[in-house]
Amino acid sequence: MEKKDYLRSLSSVNDLIQAVYRSRLMGSKAIPRELVTEASRTVLDGIREAILAARDEMALEEISTDTEELVSLVEKVVEEKLQMSFRRVINATGIVIHTNLGRSLLSRPALEALATAGAHYNNLEFRLEDGARGSRQEHLRGLLCDLTGAESALVVNNNAAAVLLALTTHAKGREVIVSRGQLIEIGGSFRLPEVMAQSGARLVEVGTTNKTYLEDYRRAITSETAMLMRAHPSNYRITGFTAEVGIKELAGLAGEYGLVVLDDLGSGVYVDLSEHGMQYEPTIRRSLEDGADLVCFSGDKLLGGPQAGIVLGRSDLVEAMARHPLARALRVDKLTVAALEATLRQYLDPSRALKEIPTLAMLTTDPETLRKRARLLAKKISSGGAFEAEVVEDVSRAGGGALPMEDLPTWTVTVTSTSMKTSALEEALRKADPPVICRVREDRVIMDMRTVSDEEAELIASAFNELAGMAST
Repeated sequence: MEKKDYLRSLSSVNDLIQAVYRSRLMGSKAIPRELVTEASRTVLDGIREAILAARDEMALEEISTDTEELVSLVEKVVEEKLQMSFRRVINATGIVIHTNLGRSLLSRPALEALATAGAHYNNLEFRLEDGARGSRQEHLRGLLCDLTGAESALVVNNNAAAVLLALTTHAKGREVIVSRGQLIEIGGSFRLPEVMAQSGARLVEVGTTNKTYLEDYRRAITSETAMLMRAHPSNYRITGFTAEVGIKELAGLAGEYGLVVLDDLGSGVYVDLSEHGMQYEPTIRRSLEDGADLVCFSGDKLLGGPQAGIVLGRSDLVEAMARHPLARALRVDKLTVAALEATLRQYLDPSRALKEIPTLAMLTTDPETLRKRARLLAKKISSGGAFEAEVVEDVSRAGGGALPMEDLPTWTVTVTSTSMKTSALEEALRKADPPVICRVREDRVIMDMRTVSDEEAELIASAFNELAGMAST
């Protein structure tokens, strides 16, 4: 057959559309005709281009013009168009606060609050007491102050925004002194010096990379100084011969000169995790008690809530930030307000919060529970004979810039296959429904049970069963 014969054998657009609607997939779904038409044209155009580009008869013979096969191609295109880009995945990496995978999971009360706020009108900026206009901050301010002892509170859309607003409001055109070892860059190329420059404040670096003393700050203070700032080192630590100045010492020095102390805590831990076998991370309340005038932190890291930047501190300083024009550009929406309030209310009972807020629950899960989960999953994966699964002791990470040096003892399931390369297995799991995101090390796929629930372990087992079935055909 020649190229013209192959082209003549192609279905018309209308005939292909009719064949698609007769197929089982389309017969069970209400698919817009425009989408099917577009997909049909795309498939036929692709086949025509392949025919015209074929160099010889052998290449032509590899091109199918069979209508049933074309229908399958159209269905695939339609499914891809209908598939949500933003999807659920199973986090089997063991990184609890995984920035690329959405950071902290929300608790059930937070999810219920989200659903209610999204489905119904609400009193976001309406005071039920007197019918007057209110502030969305009122739903969070009192609760945050009760939990932390702060005089006032403000919530913006993330912690970088909180830092920017604090610097813009209280240090624009003036100097901010920061230890050289705290001039951090975190995910997304967020650099503290650049944020400070954007705020209009002038950065003054003191000390050395590994050692900064109180006298370094004192010598740097001038009539142009507005603020002393401590920045959480996020996802790195300097070890060895080091020296840092605590908030209590900075507050004492700031008091002598009438300066503001800003403490950027980053992850925002409320409960002391050192009581649960982890290294000490500065708590929100401790920073305020030590004398910080302003404390800011994330809502979606160790706090375990939605993305938000929370500012606590002296009422005059916080209220000045709330009145700044930039505050409106950085404000949170109703969904964040709802989810954050629900999350914060769980902290009224810290012991309950540890069990019910997913981030805290995963961080503090007993390794023996993880080992049992790993053994059960490994048994299910190995039962089909296509994969070899082994239970191996390992370490997890907190992630999200929190506790970067902390090794969390965990149990993993490592998998190898005689019929698939490890890279191909990782890709197949990543393209499963739902996608399974895992680690690869030493030519093995590794799934950490710290971030895998019992229900998700069943989904992983099903993904491997499906892969085994595909390999056997």
